[in-house]
Amino acid sequence: MNPMRFLKWFYPGMRVKRWLVMAIVGVFLFGIGSALLPLEGGVALRLISLVMLLSGLISLVYGIGSMVHSLLEVVSPGHGQDLVEMVFQRRHLERGPKIVVVGGGTGLSTLLHGLKHYTSNITAIVTVADDGGSSGRLRQEFDMLPPGDIRNCLVALADTEPLMQRLFQYRFAEDSALQGHSFGNLFITAMTKITGDFEQAVQASSKVLAIRGHVVPSTNTKVRLVAEHEDGSVTMGESKISHAAQPIRRVYLEPSTCQPTLAALDAIRDANAIIFGPGSLYTSIIPNLLVDRVVDAVVQSKAMKIYVCNVMTQHRETNNFKASDHLQALIAHSNPGLVQVCVVNTEPVPVNLLERYRREEAHPVEPDAERLREMGYQVVAEDIISTENYVRHDPDKVAKLIIQLLVGGRGRVSAAARTGTNGA
Repeated sequence: MNPMRFLKWFYPGMRVKRWLVMAIVGVFLFGIGSALLPLEGGVALRLISLVMLLSGLISLVYGIGSMVHSLLEVVSPGHGQDLVEMVFQRRHLERGPKIVVVGGGTGLSTLLHGLKHYTSNITAIVTVADDGGSSGRLRQEFDMLPPGDIRNCLVALADTEPLMQRLFQYRFAEDSALQGHSFGNLFITAMTKITGDFEQAVQASSKVLAIRGHVVPSTNTKVRLVAEHEDGSVTMGESKISHAAQPIRRVYLEPSTCQPTLAALDAIRDANAIIFGPGSLYTSIIPNLLVDRVVDAVVQSKAMKIYVCNVMTQHRETNNFKASDHLQALIAHSNPGLVQVCVVNTEPVPVNLLERYRREEAHPVEPDAERLREMGYQVVAEDIISTENYVRHDPDKVAKLIIQLLVGGRGRVSAAARTGTNGA
């Protein structure tokens, strides 16, 4: 160690010397008290030794604690009082299970909100087929991947001040060239231009938000989502598919040979659990599975594979779909071994919310558990929704259920499911 650098600790104003001296005094007092305690000197000597032991211990603990607090205030301003929480995050959450969540949109970010309280070993694999709104405009103008779904996941996993999260989600509403853009989308766009690579831009943005986990695009290829409908017609573009009147037969990507990101494949290979959904079935979840090698990687993985089914149908995209219809569409675009466990909601939706959703032509998804079991899949049927203002998955309920599945508290995966032979 450079002697001059070491001596800087003793410069005036470092706020280290006083606490170091206090800790050293505490060591001496504790040592002297320990030495005097066994000696025969009557009650007075024993009392003095006990006082020295106690004083030394208090001085040692207070000195070390104050020195750490003083250093922490410099290294991480404003977090001096959060030392316990920071240690908990670094030590406890880093030992949590490795969870991969596949999807996009608000459904994925909702799930991430809950999971980050149980583990920091989270990887969100996000679709990049979005071509509408702010993301679509930036994608077209700057010839880059759409940042919107990525931004939502970054904010969901963020461990920064609430003001920073609000900043990333702030959307310009004024009548200007920035109207409709969110600050987070513009930030990721700028980082893409600075780094020259979208994936590196996402990693840099992750550091700014100090997220718990990782967010990676499913592919770095600029893809377009295409839907083939039951009547043979074709709709091109993710933003148009959900508005098409005809039922969807299948969706596919152009180009069809897009390659996955290495980070996505590595996360799938090392995962303890791989979760699909919740989110728009055809435009958020399935597009990730259309990327080359992703399905094969999931099927070959030893992880528990879970599908969290939507709680409400989506007008035109999944009209009248039951839980089994959602799962059937998922495996029709991938492989029967993609899923082992299907999580469905059993809690009734309040009448006042039902009326609101009927006007949008959306209805609760029927949890036809018996049909799912007949298809060869395990079913976990629980109350997993929040009905405060909208019908949404409750992030805490879903995250807790998933962790319980992983630790084997209930819904233990059978030997057949572990090998991918689900009987479907």
